Amino acid sequence: MTFVTRGFRGRRQTDAPAGRVPPGQYVTEDFPVLSAGPTPRISLEDWHLRLVDKHGNERRWDWARFQALETETITVDIHCVTKWSKLDTTWQGVSVDTLLAGIEDPGAHVLIRSFGGYTTNLPTADVTGGKAWVVFDYEGKPLTPEHGGPARLLVPHLYFWKSAKWVSDLEFADVDRRGFWESYGYHNYGDPWREQRYTDD
Repeated sequence: MTFVTRGFRGRRQTDAPAGRVPPGQYVTEDFPVLSAGPTPRISLEDWHLRLVDKHGNERRWDWARFQALETETITVDIHCVTKWSKLDTTWQGVSVDTLLAGIEDPGAHVLIRSFGGYTTNLPTADVTGGKAWVVFDYEGKPLTPEHGGPARLLVPHLYFWKSAKWVSDLEFADVDRRGFWESYGYHNYGDPWREQRYTDD
């Protein structure tokens, strides 16, 4: 696996606003790039988002249909498991609640798949109720491939590896299926405030 980190100039938590930064984190003004493997380049013509509920019912959006959905602007702090935090990041995207509209019981868990093969898993409760979005814009500009463009998942209350880059599929089920990092010993949930970095944390 290849990991790339650029532009990380951090300061200790004690210099950050009180209550904004989880234990063990540093604040950076930059946006470090970290990826497992090469960065996929997906054209808007080839991009899709697929959602499947626990019964196998499927919804699918191409870029034009996805862009036609109701969008939200979100300003949140984000926290990476490698111990950097970035405050007041602003994104535009579509709430997962909007994608699930009309589906009463999609399943208790979701496995997120990305172009390029990356996966991560989450409880459905952590991507609904205004907690998660599929975002395509960062700080007023289209999301770059290095940061997950054309679109990535944004789940800001958990460590950022849960906010899968290059998202392509949301597969819901009642059975939890571990994703890439979770299978290699990362925590299955990843709460930064509880420092849930690894399986035994």
